[in-house]
Amino acid sequence: MKLILRKEDKAKVNGIQKTIVSRLCWGILLPLALLSCTQLNTNPNSAKGDGKPQVVATSTIIADLTEKVAGDEIHLAGVLKPGADPHVYEPVPADSRVLETADLILYNGYNLEPGLIKLMNAAGGKASKLAVGEVVKPLQLDKGKGQVVPDPHVWGNGENAIAMVGAIRDSLIKLSPADREKFTQNAAKLTDELQQLNIWINQQIKTIPPDKRKLVTTHDAFQYYGQAYGMQIAGTLIGISTEEQPSAQTVQRLVESIKKIGVPAIFAETTINPALIKTVAQEAGVTLAPHQLYSDSIGAKGSDGDTYIKMMEANTRSIVEALGGKSTPFQPKKSNKTQ
Repeated sequence: MKLILRKEDKAKVNGIQKTIVSRLCWGILLPLALLSCTQLNTNPNSAKGDGKPQVVATSTIIADLTEKVAGDEIHLAGVLKPGADPHVYEPVPADSRVLETADLILYNGYNLEPGLIKLMNAAGGKASKLAVGEVVKPLQLDKGKGQVVPDPHVWGNGENAIAMVGAIRDSLIKLSPADREKFTQNAAKLTDELQQLNIWINQQIKTIPPDKRKLVTTHDAFQYYGQAYGMQIAGTLIGISTEEQPSAQTVQRLVESIKKIGVPAIFAETTINPALIKTVAQEAGVTLAPHQLYSDSIGAKGSDGDTYIKMMEANTRSIVEALGGKSTPFQPKKSNKTQ
């Protein structure tokens, strides 16, 4: 049977068909457009051909320090995003393309980012490579069964961060000698602020009652911080790598240890699921600090830890306030040498 439509019905059908076609087109084109934008944002070669060097930084901390030193004189691509865990990060194909097109790759080293280090070493390309964290003599941590490894969390000590800034500056000067003066000035300004930060952290920690200067965290990322600023690392749920899975016995030992040392609070971290450390706090009868610590990554843009300096300030204020001290905001003064 042939269906006969009135003129007005035909108009409705045509309108519906146009809507369907339009939505189909947007359904196809929009994802393609978004994909293109994503590729542009993660590929340093997407920048205009202005001759600026292409620099890749693996961790968010190194990317932030590099950005402060380099200014606008380079094109900088960061592989890891804020909040990503470098210990367990699994590279994607886009990471390989970024590394292959780099002139300089800055990474932490000491096996902080094993997946990216493996990819970096396998990738082709012309890039020079610098393990920024390895300019610092590491603390050695015992993993048990006679296995001793370097602790990669070197940035926990502000003095180490200053050494890292110097290494970044020198590598950038070698890459682009014409920008020596700019890199040197920027590094001097950042170094001055880091020196002030170091003094401020020490002042804040001293407000904590001496018997409460004990830090219990999710993983063993604060040894440098503790050594530099007089905090005892009294316990961790897991070791230096977040790949580790704590046993029931490990959890119970930590609970008993917390009860003995008498800390008022323990700390979760932004890059690790807080569920298990929350359980530890409940069983030990202590408070889980209201603010998570930034350990292996700076915070998302707009957070209180979205730069290295802000991250260190946020961590210190969280630690001080949760352990019975009194913190004041970090307010760096301009130096005559860096104005």
